[in-house]
Amino acid sequence: QVQLVESGGGLVQTRGSLRISCAASRGTISIYKMGWFRQAPGKEREFVAAINWNGGRTAYADSVKGRFTVSRDNATNTVYLQMNSLKPEDTAVYYCGRWSIATMTPPQNALDAWGQGTLVTVSS
Repeated sequence: QVQLVESGGGLVQTRGSLRISCAASRGTISIYKMGWFRQAPGKEREFVAAINWNGGRTAYADSVKGRFTVSRDNATNTVYLQMNSLKPEDTAVYYCGRWSIATMTPPQNALDAWGQGTLVTVSS
C-alpha cells in the first residue's frame, strides 16, 4: 500500500511563495495521475491541481490558474506544488492524492491513496 507524505507547509505572507511536496513510499506513483486538493476551515475539500503520469498534461482550478504550478519527479516518487502570489484565501490543509481513471479532475472517491495533509497559512 503506497504511502503519501506531504511536507513544506507553513506560514507565508500575502503575495509570497511556497513549494510543497508529496513523497511516495511503499509503492509507485509513476504510472498514476497525481493531484493536489485543499480544505479550508469550515469548507469542503476541493480540487487544486493535477498532473498526468509523465508530466505532459496538467490541470488547475480556476482559483489558482496562473499562480500555482504542479510538477513531478518520477525518479524520486515526488510531486510538487509551487504556489506563487499567495492570497489569504489560499489558507488550507493541502493534500496530495493518486488515481488511475482517465479524467484530470476526478471525484474524490476515485482516489486510491491520500496523504495526511500539510497546512499552508497565508497571512494578510
